[in-house]
Amino acid sequence: MKITKLTTFIVPPRWCFLKVETDEGVTGWGEPVVEGRAHTVAAAVEELSDYLIGKDPRNIEDIWTVLYRGGFYRGGAIHMSALAGIDQALWDIKGKALGVSVSDLLGGQVRDKIRVYSWIGGDRPADTARAAKEAVGRGFTAVKMNGTEELQFLDTFEKVDLALANVAAVRDAVGPNVGIGVDFHGRVHKPMAKVLMKELDPYKLMFIEEPVLSENYEALKELAPLTSTPIALGERLFSRWDFKRVLSEGYVDIIQPDASHAGGITETRKIANMAEAYDVALALHCPLGPIALAACLQLDAACYNAFIQEQSLGIHYNESNDLLDYVKDPRVFDYDKGFVKIPNGPGLGIEINEEYVIERAAIGHRWRNPIWRHADGSFAEW
Repeated sequence: MKITKLTTFIVPPRWCFLKVETDEGVTGWGEPVVEGRAHTVAAAVEELSDYLIGKDPRNIEDIWTVLYRGGFYRGGAIHMSALAGIDQALWDIKGKALGVSVSDLLGGQVRDKIRVYSWIGGDRPADTARAAKEAVGRGFTAVKMNGTEELQFLDTFEKVDLALANVAAVRDAVGPNVGIGVDFHGRVHKPMAKVLMKELDPYKLMFIEEPVLSENYEALKELAPLTSTPIALGERLFSRWDFKRVLSEGYVDIIQPDASHAGGITETRKIANMAEAYDVALALHCPLGPIALAACLQLDAACYNAFIQEQSLGIHYNESNDLLDYVKDPRVFDYDKGFVKIPNGPGLGIEINEEYVIERAAIGHRWRNPIWRHADGSFAEW
């Protein structure tokens, strides 16, 4: 079997899909994307395709190694996301060729479903209590919300009180047994993280996500002792080498690599296994499309330390298209009582509606994240 063609599709609302074709008629799909840099990642896929044409797609480990190590400069968001989408498509091809799911190829399932959570409240957390109640009404047993709007290095207790009030309203609305994740989204610098993490403790959160930016990881040495809430991060880390220090120093309880950013199924599986050795849980990042979610679910099926899965159904970014629009059978993502079943069809377990992908790719997108500024005019982290 030989790879004959790679085609990328930039589709709304902010995704990039990849189709890999072979001379035996078996095709695979991947989702290589960085939110806000979809065209850049598509260009990186095109550059990497020079090596791929004519190669046997079933030699996944060797192809991954060459695509990662074969360039003198390696790693980072663009390179690893392009590699991720290619890797997902190769696993999809191999599974389809053999008539088995990717999770079967990874050693078989340790679970047949996984808990999922629903995003609530948007970029600027608002009306979160109502949104949380609606999510619980749809069957979700966990929600995640942004914790704050923009915050200066040192900011007012008015903003702290607003953040606490939003979380308190959600807890009051859903009761004590629904999981609440609070995402600081890298908006919070260490001085304010000290205040917020301590003040949030009474609300018995499921986790606090990205309490500081990953590049400021050393701050967790001071922050972790201030709270009993589990600390999660990792969506902006892209390889096992990026996670090595995070795991070895022991301040993180949950890692959140993204299978469309962190080198695909091949690399994310290795990161997850590293984390298991440190007794760290796995909650894969995935506010993306159906191919990314399918890849995550195949990993969740095979990774013992996976405990919950992010998914984008109804997320505030999905205005023009939503998660289920691009799959032929939306029932493949079987949501029930706060869980989603692992698709067990061949490959990634989903069938993409290629005609609709082509139709929407004619429209495309130029999605960009907001640019925020503080009251003094300086840049604010989004």
